[in-house]
Formats: sequence, structure tokens, C-alpha cells
Amino acid sequence: QVQLVESGGGLVQAGGSLRLSCAASGRTGGTYAMGWFRQAPGKEREFVAAIVGIGGGTIYADSVRGRFTISRDNAENTLSLQMNSLQPEDTAVYYCAARDDSFAFFAASRYNYWGRGTQVTVSS
Repeated sequence: QVQLVESGGGLVQAGGSLRLSCAASGRTGGTYAMGWFRQAPGKEREFVAAIVGIGGGTIYADSVRGRFTISRDNAENTLSLQMNSLQPEDTAVYYCAARDDSFAFFAASRYNYWGRGTQVTVSS
């Protein structure tokens, strides 16, 4: 069983930056895909970014491309999301997710494991 724990959320002014981290336990190595999703109040959970298990390829939602960067440290079993130029519309609970294989997908339903989330609030 894989456990995922997010950290790094908080309150930041528009234009600021935050770095989220996700610590994975219960499985070692970097052969599985991982991703970040977010959910704002009253809205469905939406895809933010993902990284494949082999090769390090990444995919991003159009709304964050160029501002957010996803990365992973396989030795430390951690996933990160560097968020720059944050805007109020980025306010949401951010979730870390992982799959059982190397392929990254946009759909939340394709991910097998989830963290509990970390709140990101961007003030205008």
C-alpha cells in the first residue's frame, strides 16, 4: 500500500510562489507515474500536472503551463510542485496522486493512490 503526504501549502499574495512536496512511502523507486490535482470549493477535482514513471516526461494543464513545474526525487521518494506567479484562481486544496505503472494521465480516475491534500490560498 502506498501512502502519500502533502506539505508546503499556505497563504500567499498574488504573484507569489509556493513549493508543494509529497512524500511517498510503501513503495520505492521511480517507475510509477505521479501527479498533482486540485479542487476548489464547489468545483470538481482538476488535473494540474503529472510526471511519468520512466524518462521524466511531464504534462501540464493549460492553466498552469509556464508557471508551475513538477519534479520528482526518486532517491528520496518525493514529488514536488513549484508554483510561481500564483493567482487567486489557483486557490484550492492540492492533492498528490500516484499510479501503479509508469503512464501519466489527465483523469483523476486513473490514479490509484491519493494524499489528503494541502490548502493553497492566494490573496488578491
